[in-house]
Amino acid sequence: MKKRTLLFTRLLAGGCLGVLAGVAVVEAQAEKGVTSYAPVAVTESVSSVISRMKAAKPEIMKRQQDLLAERYDLGNHPAKGITMANGKAVQEGVRVKLPKGMTWEKLARMSPEEIRDKNLYPAGFFPLPHPNHPEGGMLFPKFHIDEIKKQEARDLTRFDLDFDLPDHFLPEFPAPIYLTTRPDLGDVSKGKLVTINNYYELFNGILNPKQLEGLRLLVTPFPQQQFNQTEDRRSEQPSRGVTCFDCHANGHSNSTTHLVGDIRPQEFRHRLDTPTLRGVNIQRLFGSQRALKSVEDFTEFEQRAAYFDGDPVIATKKGINILDRGHQVHAMAEFMALLDFPPAPKLGIDGKLDPRKASESEMRGQELFFGKAKCGVCHPAPYYTDNTMHNLRAERFFTPRMINGRMASADGPIKTFPLRGIKDSPPYLHDGRLMTLEDTVEFFNLLTETGLTEQEKSDLVAFMRQL
Repeated sequence: MKKRTLLFTRLLAGGCLGVLAGVAVVEAQAEKGVTSYAPVAVTESVSSVISRMKAAKPEIMKRQQDLLAERYDLGNHPAKGITMANGKAVQEGVRVKLPKGMTWEKLARMSPEEIRDKNLYPAGFFPLPHPNHPEGGMLFPKFHIDEIKKQEARDLTRFDLDFDLPDHFLPEFPAPIYLTTRPDLGDVSKGKLVTINNYYELFNGILNPKQLEGLRLLVTPFPQQQFNQTEDRRSEQPSRGVTCFDCHANGHSNSTTHLVGDIRPQEFRHRLDTPTLRGVNIQRLFGSQRALKSVEDFTEFEQRAAYFDGDPVIATKKGINILDRGHQVHAMAEFMALLDFPPAPKLGIDGKLDPRKASESEMRGQELFFGKAKCGVCHPAPYYTDNTMHNLRAERFFTPRMINGRMASADGPIKTFPLRGIKDSPPYLHDGRLMTLEDTVEFFNLLTETGLTEQEKSDLVAFMRQL
């Protein structure tokens, strides 16, 4: 009995110490202002917020542009004879800048520990911050803002920020739409951006009524964190909101950026480069890290949580749109499941190159892809995804640091995105930190310690351009 009493006393003391330690952590976080919630009650007037943030905008944008110029060659250098599906030039060349006196060959021969200890990890391989990471939020390229304003008189301009990446590194706009059910039609968008104003005339007679209703919902504006009616919006005038296809323009991507809603505190949230919706019918995981199991789950999550930074409290204030699962969500998902990859005329029915159509360089690249380069381990044919998640552990190569309000540290496991149609979906990686396929090859060559030669890298890019 005495032993049991003594044990209980020790456990109780240990538990109390644990509770006290936990309280100390919470208090320390509170002192730093760390919280999972956005402020609901705003005491500053709209005019004051607009005036203050407009005044801060030039310095914030200069800081971001300086970071991009330090990291990348942002020049317009199109690849000869290589275009996206509708003819936009594909950018070529390694754009990530190396530390002074370093070459990619020398860097690849070094161990992760040596690169970390000598601070030689290329700046362009670090996570890419949002243009204003402490603020975050949806931020649209100007060409999309202009077209929506023209078609709908709905303004997606933010008074506090502009989009940061040059247009020549972004997907073509408007992107073509290919349907799994009607491949004979080619681009069913007819070169137009699909909106609430034209979706019916473009798709009536091609979709069934349920799919047509799903598309209507995908192009209908609903309130969102930065675009709504409240005083803490980021549009000068009260806004009707945004649509799913404002980011996933024509079911593809216009590289609209945002911050993921599932991480706290703010400095650890990942910048998000909008992924394409092409080929969602063959995917089994949705969200870069959330591992949602169906496109229906993803659709519902986006409107309930991601639109409002994963904060249902602020969502209630700003106008959360609760979609009906059995009718609305299912209809939206059914349309998205029809979005096909762009044509790849050199691929056979197994998803690999037809040797009668491919060049020698492309064939060598395919052999490398499934061999020495190890790409095929995570990206198997025919759609070039294994429908799972992998942790690249890039943090082996650097010490954590704050970059323009973004804490660069361990990213954790990220889903394997399909590589079919990859040349049409720049920039690359989940946060858009890599401008070209050449950058992507250098990134993975370093992280997987593969040791590719210059010729092998070139052949690998040549192959991926045919996917």
